Amino acid sequence: YGDSKSPIFGISSDIYSRGVWQPVLEYFLPVQMCHMRVTEKYRVWHDACHMDDAAMAPAYNHIDGYDQKPGLSKFEAGEIVEGVNIGGWHDAGDFDLRIESQSGECYILALAYEAFKPELDVTSIDQHTRVCEIHQPDGKNDLLQQVENGALSIVNSYIALGRLYRGIICRDLRQYVHLGDAASMTDGIIGNDDDRWIFTENNPGREMSTATNLAATARVLRGFNDTLSVHCLNIAETIFASANERTDKTQAAAELYLATGKDVYMNYLLDNQENIMKRISGNAWYLARIEKKFSEMKKNKKAKAWSKAFMEAVPSINEGLSKQIAETPYGVPYSPAVWGEGWDIQSFGYRHYFLASAYPEIFSPEPVANALNFVLGAHPGLNQASYASGVGATSATVGYGLNRADWSYIPGGVISGTGLIRPDFPELLTFPFLWQQTEYVLGGGSSHYMFIV
Repeated sequence: YGDSKSPIFGISSDIYSRGVWQPVLEYFLPVQMCHMRVTEKYRVWHDACHMDDAAMAPAYNHIDGYDQKPGLSKFEAGEIVEGVNIGGWHDAGDFDLRIESQSGECYILALAYEAFKPELDVTSIDQHTRVCEIHQPDGKNDLLQQVENGALSIVNSYIALGRLYRGIICRDLRQYVHLGDAASMTDGIIGNDDDRWIFTENNPGREMSTATNLAATARVLRGFNDTLSVHCLNIAETIFASANERTDKTQAAAELYLATGKDVYMNYLLDNQENIMKRISGNAWYLARIEKKFSEMKKNKKAKAWSKAFMEAVPSINEGLSKQIAETPYGVPYSPAVWGEGWDIQSFGYRHYFLASAYPEIFSPEPVANALNFVLGAHPGLNQASYASGVGATSATVGYGLNRADWSYIPGGVISGTGLIRPDFPELLTFPFLWQQTEYVLGGGSSHYMFIV
């Protein structure tokens, strides 16, 4: 266009059907699996790792936001917490397991399965032998196996601790900066000084978001791993019932209602109609599925009134959204801060899908496609690379992942993307150690991207 040239790219009616979303499930999530030997024919991505998890963290402010408070665990500092060395994904460039990353990833994958039910089986995952073989089918749906993997970490830690974990992380900075095979981070022998710490916390908001995520997880695991599904639902219901009145339970109530159909969750939504409608711009995307159900309850006056109020409030979202979108040439809201804006734009596209699919007469589907276009190259800066590693004519093949020391990447990992250097200089360097631009992430990023595709 004028003097500008793009990389060569394909144009086809089935351009997104193969090799675009699949790498997230075929490569990225398997490679990120903890407590697992991950192989790909003759290649070993990493051996079975962190089998010596975990020792109870002492009460102190550790690194990377892990801060253990006294009195929040039945275990003494340094005491072995058994049964937590299973499941989970390394949190992208790091090797820790954060509760929001584990449960958030489960949630996105669960909603993806409910929305699209993709049939993909190209990976063999055995949680008993701790072996994952990439490109070796095992007769099980890969997406559901990944949901199961995240749920195993959350549920087993809850059973062991009697509460949710904050997460599991290495003991010191020397371990934290480790690059290479995850299995060499610790020696696998339980009870010595290289075992990772497990943390707990008192965080009502994060507990409730985990309950939300587990409720959706329980739904898709029914018929696949019924025992794990029951545990997920029990934990979610326990958290919901025990939360104080100041904690917002709206999203948890929505997902629990969809999981159980129980009146207690429906009544919470109906009784809090006024507050819910005040925050419509932030909650409409996940409540659209609830409104559809309430609108069919012709004999329930409260449900009918709730549905009516919801539909009267929803158009205001589109008005505000249109203003935000008009401020940039990308067709999506764009307001980068420290990290590149890619993750937030993918999250926006994911959430907008639920509005556009539920109310096509109000919401255009274009922002969903625009979010995907942004990730695949229509973004600021001279670097036109796709943020999705290994996807596109040119892509981020130097990523901030476990193999960044090799200036390499993991297919299906999605980087944070173009950053803005003050005052307004867009930058996306081919350099693996800039977490602000090239970091992979769990609990969003790649899974939001996969959902949009």
